[in-house]
Amino acid sequence: MIVTEPVIRPDARAFLDFWNASLLARMEDFPAEQVRAIMNQVRATAPSVVHDLAVLRDLEAGFDGRSLRMRFYDRRAERAPGPLVIYYHGGGFVLGDVDTHHALCIALAEQLDLPLVSVEYRLAPEHPWPAAPDDAEAAARWLAEHAEDALDRGIASLVLAGDSAGANLAAVTARALRDAPAAVPVSAQFLAYPCVDSAGGTRSRAEFAEGFLLTSASIDWFFKQYAAPAGDPRFDLLHADPTGMPPTVLVTAGLDPLRDEGRIYAGALIAAGVPVTYREARGNIHGCFSMAAAIPSTAADIREAVAALGLAMAAGKARDEGGTGD
Repeated sequence: MIVTEPVIRPDARAFLDFWNASLLARMEDFPAEQVRAIMNQVRATAPSVVHDLAVLRDLEAGFDGRSLRMRFYDRRAERAPGPLVIYYHGGGFVLGDVDTHHALCIALAEQLDLPLVSVEYRLAPEHPWPAAPDDAEAAARWLAEHAEDALDRGIASLVLAGDSAGANLAAVTARALRDAPAAVPVSAQFLAYPCVDSAGGTRSRAEFAEGFLLTSASIDWFFKQYAAPAGDPRFDLLHADPTGMPPTVLVTAGLDPLRDEGRIYAGALIAAGVPVTYREARGNIHGCFSMAAAIPSTAADIREAVAALGLAMAAGKARDEGGTGD
């Protein structure tokens, strides 16, 4: 099926014209280290992000003989115990770090008015699966236990969040903490255009296989380096029992090859009785949340998703306190 120009937002179209003329459009032709270097060069030209956060600092967590870099964001210098958002960045399990998603995490922390910690997990191919889910789970457990010392504030629950590969890690971690709870409960998960299923075969995988940033060839490139076994529930979310997962806000992008598997996963959660809010950024592309500076209309999508998360958390709190949550 040919996607015609009117269904694409003008700013997304302009970004795709730039992207498709760059080396990054053929990232599968290069080793991961070179792709990261090219991305760093592009990022170096971006203006610094203006914010009104009271707290923005890096921290490091050590466990199991390794350490993970994290970045802590909060609008308030002090606050009473409440939810902590843990954010896992996207990048196909191969690219990305706390810097690539810095602007997005600032926006989320400001708009949610919640403390947020961005986690930098180990990347493939240097560290293939299950290094990333191991790090994601370990970071969540560490923060649940040590937040009062590391962040100078207590926490009452975790909100597990991420985009693309990071959304996959958020969901995998939520399931792990469902099965073996951390020191505080998981109150919600926030999944932006998640990587759900290695099998493919959806209409959107075919419809947007070329020309929309994430291509069929680049998906294969990411999966080959990540080296996760097909069908393992710590990678393929549709192979995991969704019963008892936390209230979920799931956002897809209308022009994303991963769109339909995100829809399918939302349906699986709903069928299992999980409260789900589903939204779609129509006319937008994969990765848009971390590229709002290049695709300005994405700012409205982020605001709508944040508002949906706030409502989902309020409804969950009402249910926990014995109300209807409606």
